[in-house]
Amino acid sequence: MPVRLSLLFSLLFFFSACTRPVTSDGKNGLDELQAAMTGSFDSSAQASSDDSYYNILLHMEPVWTDRPGKYLYVEQAVADAADKPYRQRIYGLEQKGRGFISRVYELPDPDRFIGAHEDPSRLNAISPEDLIERKGCAVYLKPDGPGIYRGSTKKKRCKSTLRGATYATSRVSITGSFVQSWDQGFNDADEQVWGATEGGYMFFKK
Repeated sequence: MPVRLSLLFSLLFFFSACTRPVTSDGKNGLDELQAAMTGSFDSSAQASSDDSYYNILLHMEPVWTDRPGKYLYVEQAVADAADKPYRQRIYGLEQKGRGFISRVYELPDPDRFIGAHEDPSRLNAISPEDLIERKGCAVYLKPDGPGIYRGSTKKKRCKSTLRGATYATSRVSITGSFVQSWDQGFNDADEQVWGATEGGYMFFKK
């Protein structure tokens, strides 16, 4: 990653920590995490500075807000093919002590819900009971300063078969302004077979 872009990210973390309120315990803490994750993001700044990264669109919107639990519909697509997302998920947010868990679920018939971030009520056609949990792929987050959350998956628990991988890992940093996400796939020899190699994708909130 170029020094100029790396310095920008460091400054953004600093100013986010200085300007955002301290995350509270209990229900409000979960509300604040969901609010930080909600919105439309893209990685255009990173892609324009480093051509090894694509401009990716990331949308996360709350769904089933009238039911127990906190869920986000998540859609990712290359900017040049916004109507053909390569990833659609539901994240289920939970609090555990002072930390948080973001569980990852697959959708039944995901093509049916392309673009649902623009109208989350479309997800009312299904319920949380219809989701398929990706066991071992939950991200465990902890507050790391005011309004900042960092976390990762657990070791080699998230199974993957993409491009010869046997497991995947995710490392995540979240603030109210951006999300940094580094997803990588590894084979049985612990060799990386997919994902960014120099650092995570940086998604700025629009």
